[in-house]
Amino acid sequence: MRFIVALITLTAFASSAWSQGHQPNVIYLMADELAYYELSHMGNFRIKTPNIDRFASEGIRFTNALAASPVCAPLRCNLMTGKHAGNASVRANDGGTPLRADEVTIATLLKEQGYATGGFGKWGCGGRDSTGVPEKHGFDVFFGYYDQVHAHSFYPPYLIRNSEEVPLPGNNGGRKGQTYAQYTIFEEAVQFIRENSKKPFFCYLPFTPPHGMFDVPADEPAWKLYQKEAWMKDPKVPQDAKNYAVMVSMLDRQLGEIMDLIKELRLEQNTVIFFTGDNGGQDRFKSKDYPRGYFGPNVCPSTGVEFRGGKGNLYQGGLKIPFLVRWPGHVTAGQVSDHLFYQPDVLPTLSEICGARIPSDVDGISIAPTLLGEGMTGRPQEEHFMFYWEYGQQVAVRQKNWKAIQPKRDSDWELYDLEKDPSEGRDMAKYQPAILARLTEFAEQSHRPARPGVFLDPDRVRHQRDRQAKFGFSTQAIEAAQRKKMPKKK
Repeated sequence: MRFIVALITLTAFASSAWSQGHQPNVIYLMADELAYYELSHMGNFRIKTPNIDRFASEGIRFTNALAASPVCAPLRCNLMTGKHAGNASVRANDGGTPLRADEVTIATLLKEQGYATGGFGKWGCGGRDSTGVPEKHGFDVFFGYYDQVHAHSFYPPYLIRNSEEVPLPGNNGGRKGQTYAQYTIFEEAVQFIRENSKKPFFCYLPFTPPHGMFDVPADEPAWKLYQKEAWMKDPKVPQDAKNYAVMVSMLDRQLGEIMDLIKELRLEQNTVIFFTGDNGGQDRFKSKDYPRGYFGPNVCPSTGVEFRGGKGNLYQGGLKIPFLVRWPGHVTAGQVSDHLFYQPDVLPTLSEICGARIPSDVDGISIAPTLLGEGMTGRPQEEHFMFYWEYGQQVAVRQKNWKAIQPKRDSDWELYDLEKDPSEGRDMAKYQPAILARLTEFAEQSHRPARPGVFLDPDRVRHQRDRQAKFGFSTQAIEAAQRKKMPKKK
């Protein structure tokens, strides 16, 4: 148990004199599956992100930020609770597994400090009528999707506000409709910021784009960025790929509008904004010419070095995420940091920055000294002794540059030196048995059986309704959804 005790000790006293009496606003924007190399400041020559690029130049960019899970629901639990995958209540990616009723989240802690707390986008930590709904975990308001299947459609018949349905005119699920959900979600977020501009606020923006059905309105202003791009006119390029690029640029536009809003409200010096992805990217729109996807989400454009795997596995492609922070007057502009951290570290970081308590059972370590400087926080940046992941049958552990991974239950462990082998192509397990033993021992100590929350409605009526809303409620749509679930005839 010595590893785990050491980790808890590190996080338990992660506070600073600076945080006392300071209550900055926090905006945390997390794009769904936006990959490390899908931003133009990272060299992507197809996707245009001018506002994100400016944001990066005005703050700090991290090169070693990692997801806590390679899929949606678990990592949102890790992020919100500060716990790694071996201690988290949500480990399945079924869209409805809930947090337990007694679990503390970032919103819980900041609300205790008098913050207005709002979430806008995709929750993923408990379906309706469960113990995991956001309004029972510190959020004054949450507007968007509770279930991630619901979130696949940008034209659902309704969205959810604090467990109640908000109709979207002209929509019935699927890929067409009158009201584009992301616009409505963004408008609600802007309204929340305006309404709470006179007091400290936490605005959590787990936006769905560019994940889900790749749909974006024909009059979305971001299309103008691509008017002169030849590939946009190439019939060989799938329309969904073109839509995907515009969806990323739509997020870029909305981030720019948030930055303008904060400036208009004269809150720049007192508002820290995070822009990040949720998990590693998928090699979407693959072809013979583009085996790692049309946009190369896991391939460095300048060197061709690849991250192995992608969403859904614990190789680097499933874990590497973009992570940018901007806070004029507090975070020095133009920084690039190689500090190694992952999503459980966000809770203690925000708690420290905002003067909130840090629960003793979290696995995260605050990165405030890296953001603000050790002189400001009064202590050096602490580092994880080791990192731990699990998902399904997969387990992984990392200590500095050494990473051990067990791709399947009962399979042999693999070992990689990420400094020399970032693509995880040369298994060092048989050459470094002592290092492997040290990492696998930590893995054994880090796992505890999952204790998820429960549904208060055993029939999950409203939760199932939300999942069906992806397809709409016509007879044809319901039958199509049912056929999709039926086993194929042999």
